[in-house]
Amino acid sequence: MRVISYNLRKNRASGELVDLAERYSPNILCLQECNTVDLPAEVGNLHLADSTHRNRLGLAIYYRRDRFTAIRTQTFALKKSLHDRVAAPAHERLIATRLVDNVAQREFVVASFHAAPLTALNSLRRNQIRSAHEELSVLGPGLPTLMVGDYNYPIFQGKLGNKVNQSGYDLTLSDTRTYTRYKFFRGHFDLATSMGLIISNVETLPQGTSDHMPILVTATYSDEPRMQTDAAHHLANPAASESVSIDGADFTI
Repeated sequence: MRVISYNLRKNRASGELVDLAERYSPNILCLQECNTVDLPAEVGNLHLADSTHRNRLGLAIYYRRDRFTAIRTQTFALKKSLHDRVAAPAHERLIATRLVDNVAQREFVVASFHAAPLTALNSLRRNQIRSAHEELSVLGPGLPTLMVGDYNYPIFQGKLGNKVNQSGYDLTLSDTRTYTRYKFFRGHFDLATSMGLIISNVETLPQGTSDHMPILVTATYSDEPRMQTDAAHHLANPAASESVSIDGADFTI
């Protein structure tokens, strides 16, 4: 699968999304710092799963409906930094969607993440990342999971990688740096953490009007397909599961 993550720099790069979708044909698009009030329902052939609603700098996830079926989308509030308390830019720093991959006939979880800014300590961002992974394991226990976004973690990434590995995740950097706005804060800000997936490539795409560059993650499943619920199996194989009742399943987006 192909997943693009892009920090829009307070929505300034929103006009680039259709071109990104057409040029790189992602299956999923994860956004940070978007104006969720003005988000379109469709970006090219991508459909909006959902977005945060209480953020000045919002998060959103788009996906291809000809490839996936969305089971549930949920937003999460993580530990706040001093910047969050004073400037109130973000209440929800994580949004995640549990999807059925109709081609692979299995479920997985994808998430868009935005860590606290550089005014906070790395220890707080590590706390947010750990908490985000814990929330994702509740949303999709045992499922392959991909969390992409703006981690705001340009240095000491070796230590971050060790901490992430201890929780069962892998940390993957892109091929080149993803942030170039300030002279002293250039580097890999936009990252991918994953579990149950093989990340074959993370490519930094050309810079647009944002201070962040988009990243394109290419991933495959690392184990055999496994459907977690009868409802999900019915969605992926309706003809083969006619006797399955899905009345009690949660399909809220």
